[in-house]
Amino acid sequence: MIIDVHGHYTTAPPALQAFRNAQLAGGDAVPAPISDDRLRESVEGNQLRILGERGGDVMLLSPRASGMEHHVPDPAVADAWARVSNDLVHRVSELYPQHFAPVAQLPQTPDGNLDGVIAELRRVVEELGFVGCNLNPDPSGTWSGLPLTDESWFPVYEVLQELDVPAMVHVSTACNPNFHTLGAHYLNADTSVFVQLLQSELFRRFPGLRFVIPHGGGAVPYHWGRYRGLAIRYGWQDPAELLGNIFFDTAVYHQAGIDLLTRVVPVANVLFASEMLGAVRGADPETGIAWDDTLRYVEAAGLSPAELAAVCEANARRVYPRLATRLERVAMGA
Repeated sequence: MIIDVHGHYTTAPPALQAFRNAQLAGGDAVPAPISDDRLRESVEGNQLRILGERGGDVMLLSPRASGMEHHVPDPAVADAWARVSNDLVHRVSELYPQHFAPVAQLPQTPDGNLDGVIAELRRVVEELGFVGCNLNPDPSGTWSGLPLTDESWFPVYEVLQELDVPAMVHVSTACNPNFHTLGAHYLNADTSVFVQLLQSELFRRFPGLRFVIPHGGGAVPYHWGRYRGLAIRYGWQDPAELLGNIFFDTAVYHQAGIDLLTRVVPVANVLFASEMLGAVRGADPETGIAWDDTLRYVEAAGLSPAELAAVCEANARRVYPRLATRLERVAMGA
């Protein structure tokens, strides 16, 4: 089985964006009804078709990352937006339970909105069967907040650990024009969060907490030696000590990048992902291969059959235990 841990519902029906536009305009926003047939149309020619064409079986599906827009400060707006977005992802996952597993958007705001975040996290996991969530380390969009290791985040970590669900570290829209959302902001976040964790003892306090750092970890694999050297210089833990709690996905769009990731990071910490349909669309003109067809690169990375099976399936089942339970239930026809 091929499990893609990083997919986004970027093809949601226009009614979803119309609701968001009404929210941001300050009016009484009420989501328009969306039929099951309209949901089927939105994925059958897109995520579902491409997943099958590329040999994939299951995708962890979450709302559009740049559309989370956590910089919008109103908690009530954030709560409603997350609920509506998550409910659509849940419906798609229930229409195609053998192919999609839901991952949540949280109603974060620059000031935290932790009550809303925790309530939505519990709702989607305990009531709707979500297997994970996306956690934005920079709700402000300007990097004006506190690091993920600050105690202000601890109430969220307590619930994540209690529910035994991992969080993918995923920012949303950049509000600083110096940082392109897709080309810089996302990768800055991946790298910065790793260094924040390297400097902290967060996992001693929360030993069951698990983070998935997407996009191959940003600059982390390329600069692993730098982080080892800084750890020695400043008395931090060795980067390898984080690997019981941190995992990296393969949303890296060239062979050399995948090769580096799988050689620097232990195979047990690498999860297959494409980020489809996400940041980069179309095909590499030099190869004709779609940029986000990352399975080709993983398969060509020189992994043994056992290592390839771990990256493509076993690691996801281990890091996302609620996914493993969901897949077993679906296989039994429940």
